[in-house]
Amino acid sequence: MLKLKTYQKRTLDDLQTYLEAARTMGPARAFASTAEDGDTRRRPYKAIAGLEDIPYVCLRLPTGGGKTVLASYAINIVAKSYLEQDFPAVLWLVPTNAIRHQTLEALKKPGHAYREAIDNAFEGRVAVFDIGEVEQIRPQDMQEKVCVIVGTLATLRVDKTEGRKIYAHNENFEPHFARVAPTAPGLERIEAGPDRGKIKFSFANLLHLHQPLVIMDEAHNARTSLTFEVLQRVSPACLIEFTATPDRSASSGSNVLVHVSASELKEEEMIKLPIVLTEHVNWQQAISDTILTRNKLAGVAGEETDFVRPIALIQAENKNREANVDAIRNYLVDVEKIAPEKIAVATGEQRELEGINLLDPHCRIEYIITVEALKEGWDCPFAYVFCSVANIHSGKDVEQILGRVLRMPYAKRRRHDDLNKAYAHVSSPGFAQAANALHDHLVAMGFDEVEANAFIQPSEVPLFSESDLPLFAVRAPAPFTLTMEEAPDLTSLCELVGKDAVTVSGEESGQVCVTIRAEITEAVERELVQAVPENRRQEVRKIIQIHRYHYQRPLSPAERGEKIVVPQVCISMQGELELADRELFLDQAGWNLLDYSSDLIPDQYPLAEETQTFEFDLQDKRLVWHALAATQQLDLNLVESHWSELQLVRWLDKEVRQPDVRQEVMLEFIRRFVASLLTGHRLELAALVRNRFTLDKILLEKIRNYREQACARGYQETLFGPAVAVETSYQFALVFDKDHYPARDWYRGSYRFQKHFYQDIGELQAAGEEFECARDLDRLPQVKYWVRNLVKTESSFWLPTSTDRFYPDFVAELQDGRILVVEYKGAPYVTNDDSQEKRNIGELWEERSQGKGLFLMAEKRDNQGRDAYRQMADKVGA
Repeated sequence: MLKLKTYQKRTLDDLQTYLEAARTMGPARAFASTAEDGDTRRRPYKAIAGLEDIPYVCLRLPTGGGKTVLASYAINIVAKSYLEQDFPAVLWLVPTNAIRHQTLEALKKPGHAYREAIDNAFEGRVAVFDIGEVEQIRPQDMQEKVCVIVGTLATLRVDKTEGRKIYAHNENFEPHFARVAPTAPGLERIEAGPDRGKIKFSFANLLHLHQPLVIMDEAHNARTSLTFEVLQRVSPACLIEFTATPDRSASSGSNVLVHVSASELKEEEMIKLPIVLTEHVNWQQAISDTILTRNKLAGVAGEETDFVRPIALIQAENKNREANVDAIRNYLVDVEKIAPEKIAVATGEQRELEGINLLDPHCRIEYIITVEALKEGWDCPFAYVFCSVANIHSGKDVEQILGRVLRMPYAKRRRHDDLNKAYAHVSSPGFAQAANALHDHLVAMGFDEVEANAFIQPSEVPLFSESDLPLFAVRAPAPFTLTMEEAPDLTSLCELVGKDAVTVSGEESGQVCVTIRAEITEAVERELVQAVPENRRQEVRKIIQIHRYHYQRPLSPAERGEKIVVPQVCISMQGELELADRELFLDQAGWNLLDYSSDLIPDQYPLAEETQTFEFDLQDKRLVWHALAATQQLDLNLVESHWSELQLVRWLDKEVRQPDVRQEVMLEFIRRFVASLLTGHRLELAALVRNRFTLDKILLEKIRNYREQACARGYQETLFGPAVAVETSYQFALVFDKDHYPARDWYRGSYRFQKHFYQDIGELQAAGEEFECARDLDRLPQVKYWVRNLVKTESSFWLPTSTDRFYPDFVAELQDGRILVVEYKGAPYVTNDDSQEKRNIGELWEERSQGKGLFLMAEKRDNQGRDAYRQMADKVGA
């Protein structure tokens, strides 16, 4: 079974939380209530006209994030959390036929990760159909299996329904409508002939009847009014988009529920980053250096335990241009002496990759020449080097090919760091201009603007120091170059920087190249921007920004190879140190589910059954569970009346299974729970069976509460008991270094922080009290450098609490080597129980650190009248 990455689990958890909320409070309110704290990406919920009552959300993951496998897992989450069906219908829509065939092949193949995720969730009771095979679907399939129908939106998206098979009356579908009332609303009807007015036996009506979960892959390609009309015909019960680049327009943009950053993918070893970019003056040089890069990687790949054969993807120009496919193949063979059997051409006319397994150790292919044929349905994580002799600015082909190069082999880091990076060689006169084009492609692939800058690096980054202090190290100065259609008037610029610092030269393409060998100050930028045509001014500003980012700024401590090492709270157990974490507290508490009551406490969980309603009250939120109009009513009719008490217990056991509870214990706990409802509360077994999904949620809530009680008891005994041995130890230290900072969002304010450990600051708003605290920390003289500590990542510093992990807001290394940890609390939260628990564990961490650590719960103004700056200054002994 595929092990999900941390960001993938978070994505699915957030989806489940949203759907459970949407089930009781509606999709719009649920969207607002489940927004992450400080999530500036959330916009007001936008419903689809005519489908206002269905959940409609987007999961945003960059290229390489595993959107399809998450879609497979999402089916079970939607079925249990929102639809409350054992076997939902699923309409899986993809943008093209190539992706449709690829998706179908994976979903139909036993053992494939996509199919395995669905099989495991539904015990193998799964049927997958191409949209052209829908006549094969039987009524019992819809009742007894998860039916996944894969098609393209183009198949459904028509102005008129006549003539399309899926909208046409088809007698083969008659058994599906045998129990449907002739007056059932919302169904399309025959418009002419003797059967005029009768329900069409069409596939579209069948979908409308079963109200499917609709999954839309690469949904940003399909946001038109006609698309939404199609969705109304299908009448989905839930719609989930998966894309790297959602529509963010104010009027009709996607409801982005989860945003995954490229930094998170890098942290989880899904993609190779950074991209080491080398620019070349002509295509021959680009090819030659591509070969050298591939050969270097092949040399170190031999030292890896897993087989890796680095492959170079070369994007040629069209056949009427100089650097076409034939020219590049001839150059590889005749000039560079590459054996022909190591080269494959993949274009619309030449398909030399068909039937070849590039991951086979016996395969000899090392170079693949293409123009655009790799953009769909092709994957090879051995691709390491991207070489473009074409125009890197144009088309989506660069993005698709680059996406292949970014994928990490076997989704894990290599021992040799060169194999953890991707490489790009392009024909361009200057780094900044090439990087700008690459930057735009990365953004189109789902990268944040800040990430796209940070993850493109020059091929050589020598250091230049203005003094002996490494703090002022910058990358060696490089000339600024800009290619233009015609030479601009640079008189004013030459007067500003000196005539000798500016060079204008002609290119073979007929363009001119402007080279400036001087610092690009704001004054230089103004003159240069003014000299170029107006339609290029914004582009030139971006190119200048990238040049400054890489060549005119001091390197951050992380880029210089510095580290911040933070000791963590440990417990001495039988002479050995163990990290103080939740599992340890549960062990100490002797966690046993059977020690707790399985009965429903009336005051805590009032319940009542009425004609069509089964209601519970969970955590002060009144939850009313009722049938969804058509689909759920069908599902109720299909409930087997001969379910036994044991069958219900086993069904619930499958749904609520826990990794830290033995199955025999769980079965007995559920048996007691069901028995208490039947005898103590005098409910009918049929009612429990009909509302089993609600019972599932109640059980999960009870178990979670009991686990928290046990953990809280073990936490208190382990950390604050009379006989404990707590240490703040470097044996389990958290290390901040250059390779691990998986922020989900980035600071974009105008204030320039001077001492942040990383060049870019993650998850900090550009205003507010937390920002002000960060600014105060940054100007504290005793601070050497600091980190905005990220939440819920394995690369962040945390302290244990009785219920979870506590991630303080800031971690700083002081000039004297001590570590200062700061948690900022606004006035309403300073004295609550959660803050007091965090204060207690922070002070314990400080107390046991033997002077190495300082902890401060900072506030805007404390009871001594001190502001946050004074609180921090006093803490460090200023």
